[in-house]
Amino acid sequence: MSKEVKPESMSLHSLGGRAGEATLEQEPVCIFGTGDLGRSLGQRLLQTDYKVVYGSRRPHTCGSLPRGAQVLSHADAAQLASLVFVCIHREHYGFMETLASQLEGKVLVDVSNNPEKNLYPEANAAYLQKLLPGCQVVKGFNTLSAWALQNGPSDASRQVYLCGNSAEAKQAVAEVVTKMGLTVLDRGSLSAARELEDIPLQLFPEWRLPLQIALCLTAFFFFYLLIRDVIYAYVIQGKDISFRIMVSLANKVFPIVSLIMLSLCYLPGVIAAFLQLYRGTKYRRFPDWLDRWMLCRKQLGLLALAFAFLHVLYTLIIPIRYYVRFRISDSIVTQIRENQTSKFDTTIAWRSDSYYSVGILGFGLYVLLGITSLPSVSNALSWREFSFIQSKLGHLTLLLCTLHTYLYGWDKFLRPSMYKWHTPEGYMVSLVVPTVVLVLKLLLLLPCVDRNITRIRRGWERAAPDEDKTLLM
Repeated sequence: MSKEVKPESMSLHSLGGRAGEATLEQEPVCIFGTGDLGRSLGQRLLQTDYKVVYGSRRPHTCGSLPRGAQVLSHADAAQLASLVFVCIHREHYGFMETLASQLEGKVLVDVSNNPEKNLYPEANAAYLQKLLPGCQVVKGFNTLSAWALQNGPSDASRQVYLCGNSAEAKQAVAEVVTKMGLTVLDRGSLSAARELEDIPLQLFPEWRLPLQIALCLTAFFFFYLLIRDVIYAYVIQGKDISFRIMVSLANKVFPIVSLIMLSLCYLPGVIAAFLQLYRGTKYRRFPDWLDRWMLCRKQLGLLALAFAFLHVLYTLIIPIRYYVRFRISDSIVTQIRENQTSKFDTTIAWRSDSYYSVGILGFGLYVLLGITSLPSVSNALSWREFSFIQSKLGHLTLLLCTLHTYLYGWDKFLRPSMYKWHTPEGYMVSLVVPTVVLVLKLLLLLPCVDRNITRIRRGWERAAPDEDKTLLM
């Protein structure tokens, strides 16, 4: 378990083994390395009223550094500070062996990362501790980017993980972290360094399952509609409409995937509710697959919103497409030649206006759900407000988007010509999951069911049959 380190007032002189009456603010902090991270770290430390001295191989030609910082050789810089940030790559650690006497008893903060996992047999911090056994190595700051340090702490980059074998050394680093406005999380001894070094190498770990679901759904419906629309027209009707793959086919796939993924955001909550009703308690763990599903609902929703945006953009370009303009002009010329005019159909007008209106309302709520999922917005909402938007308005969004799809289909499901090769339209398939979710949610809203689920979530438990017999005796 991670725990916050509460820094106490402590002088770095006690760690460096150097006598002096200077306070912490009067003693500089040393930084080995003048790269992007070293410069950003130095700038942040200067803004926090620390004095900063850089150690460099070329102190006179290392380029521009934050104003107010001093630049010396590695040996001279190390002698001035008890806390040294090592902002260099592992392959350059060797030169510090020659500085063993200057670094003796001091705290070294290793901020390095590797380009890939398991590149070396041991963690960088453990290797540094082996090179300099007389120092106290602390792993930290490696999960922060130079950009985050330059721009100050934010919701996504406030935490600084620390690990090390010396509690006093970690405490000294924690004091600096806290003064910088960041949050300290102590991960224990230096044996946790490899775990910390692997954190920046993770590529969207929480997005993997949602992305896999999105890719699978997109691929499935793309080939499904390709077979039904393009290949069917070529094989049965002898028409080459392959050009429709780029826009028409894509504009069918995107809304289908969006609707299914939106319904997948709310399906696990419904399943969890029925599972609690079946068990009669909320204190039993959900299955691992359901836990994992529920934890990625935010990512599923944001990906669904992205597909909805693509659907809107593709729909907006329909009037300027060559195929559409050609069909319109050809229809007008045909009517003129045949001296005919199309009659206005009120039913079609109602259907199209309702279809577009419901779609616009659904998309508007869709965007609202996406905005309130941002940390900067959700942090400004109370739990009741957040729950109202994400749950109640979320189900309303699902209802409107599902109704939008039903209005699009209208009575097409009754026409045999719609079932090419005896397969239903893609939008018909997409309606299965959201319809099931809405029906199940409607059942949960029934007074008798809602009353029971509310009691369970407030701590009530249904007694087991054996317990009931015991109570009656």
